[in-house]
Amino acid sequence: MAHGSVADRVAALVKEPIESLGLKLWDVKYVKEGASWYLRVFIDKDGGVDIYNCTDVSHLVDPILDEADIIGTSYYFEVCSPGLERELVKPEHFEAFIGAKVRVVLFKAIDGSKEIVGNLVSFGDELVIATDADEIKINKQDIAKVKLADI
Repeated sequence: MAHGSVADRVAALVKEPIESLGLKLWDVKYVKEGASWYLRVFIDKDGGVDIYNCTDVSHLVDPILDEADIIGTSYYFEVCSPGLERELVKPEHFEAFIGAKVRVVLFKAIDGSKEIVGNLVSFGDELVIATDADEIKINKQDIAKVKLADI
């Protein structure tokens, strides 16, 4: 199985159980760091999550993952908050944060910079960011990462 599909399959398995606790599934990442694989489930709720929410989700989701047995290698399982400077990945993330200050990291520089900070105006095939100087349109394929900016 391709590793790219692991996160999607895990998300499909754990979304409803996490929602049954009154939480939202923010994202799932399955990444290799050094010699180890990590499965990270990011959860959220209005007002933020605490360690007890993470523990509850871990206890709920761990047996579901064991039973489904969709990951063929050993891995570390973590349940996390997306944090204040959370990465915006899904369309619903971008929709929820229209008007918010974001930090856009680019694969290649625009006007000499690989990072743009401004307010999120719109998203789609391109992201529109309002900076102090003007509005900047950025093609999706040029974006490495978009995070909320805690400035």
